[in-house]
Amino acid sequence: MIKRDKYLNQLIKSKNNGFPKVITGIRRCGKSFLLKEIFKEHLVSSGVTSDRIIIIELDDNRNALYRDPIELSNYVTEKCKGKSECYVFLDEIQKVDTIVNPAYTEGKHILAKKTDLSVISFVDVVLGLSRETNIDLYVTGSNSKMLSSDIITEFRDKATEIKLAPLSFKEYFDFVGGNKTEALSEFMYHGGMPLAVLKNEEEKEIYLKELFQKTYYADILEHNNLFKSESLDELCVILSSCIGTLLNSEKIANTYVSKKKEKIDKETVTKYINFFIDAFIIKEVKRFDLKGRKYINSTRKYYFTDLGLRNAKLDFIYQDEGQLLENIVYNELIYNGYNVNAGTFDSFENDENGKTIRRSHEVDFLATKGIETFYIQVSSDINKIEIRNREIKPFKKLNDQIRKIIVINKPIKEMKDENGFSIIGITDFLLNLFK
Repeated sequence: MIKRDKYLNQLIKSKNNGFPKVITGIRRCGKSFLLKEIFKEHLVSSGVTSDRIIIIELDDNRNALYRDPIELSNYVTEKCKGKSECYVFLDEIQKVDTIVNPAYTEGKHILAKKTDLSVISFVDVVLGLSRETNIDLYVTGSNSKMLSSDIITEFRDKATEIKLAPLSFKEYFDFVGGNKTEALSEFMYHGGMPLAVLKNEEEKEIYLKELFQKTYYADILEHNNLFKSESLDELCVILSSCIGTLLNSEKIANTYVSKKKEKIDKETVTKYINFFIDAFIIKEVKRFDLKGRKYINSTRKYYFTDLGLRNAKLDFIYQDEGQLLENIVYNELIYNGYNVNAGTFDSFENDENGKTIRRSHEVDFLATKGIETFYIQVSSDINKIEIRNREIKPFKKLNDQIRKIIVINKPIKEMKDENGFSIIGITDFLLNLFK
């Protein structure tokens, strides 16, 4: 069994807190497995009897009756009646229909139209059941209705969100073991979607390509009422090719025009990017002025939630290793609870003619968690002096007390250079730095 201890501990910590637990995340990242297998096993080992663990799989046709929100609410309430604390799992909650409030239909249960105002949906079921003193409620879903990153807003901030991601490299390596360098190479190529990890190489590529096209695209089209996907598809290819590159909507629109010889406006680009963010496929990283201590809104960086999906979008054609490493480092920082920004600052220096000029400098990541802060540069190699100088120059210019780390694709443990900067191999950074 692939362990998901971080998320299990989050569920354990939030047990019986009076709020429904809503497990969100990209499709097929293991939400249902976390709940129905891993968390259930914890409850049983903690002494919870099976009659107090109620699992309703709403995608099972045998439970079709409970896709009616009122029927579902009544059924769960009845199953828990007279019992002490019950743990209720509603899996695939998006299967629950939205109906017109029966108070306005002479008691009849009629499917609601989008224009109907007085309706009862799965949101009402979840909020209602969570008010029962003997019910601890857990919810998952996996189509466009539950993929949306604003789902907690639907619950009016009256829920605990567990944000599940594909496997981090540490989770992946804990499962596969073996040689760290070989494991990293495989992880960079096929990523950490749990079902993909369990397949052979040929099956992985087919699975990831189909997952992207037939599942994620279908969800985005459905959720956002789109009828054509050509522009959306090309935009995704552009984002896949530009991991870690500073971008804005205008720049992406221009790239689209040069590739497709068709015009797309920057407002549409912004809208489509938000569709991918909303479905947890990509994440946006803001620029932060390290000296001015403020955000810069002109450009952003984008990283993929899973590199296997990103590579599938590019038909597994070999890409820049530095981009892939940077994406992995970003995902590991997020997994470990850091707030991550792209660092930038300006300095003044003299050119070859002695004239004072302004130069801009970039730091790949500013990572912050509580009082802990550090700067990170990611490079495939720093053996060449010009690459090494390029990577450490921003660190020298900053000249502050914040810890500075250079992550390289070499199997080395952490060491200090002559400037006191940390240089650490990628696998050691991913597996050992956050212990």
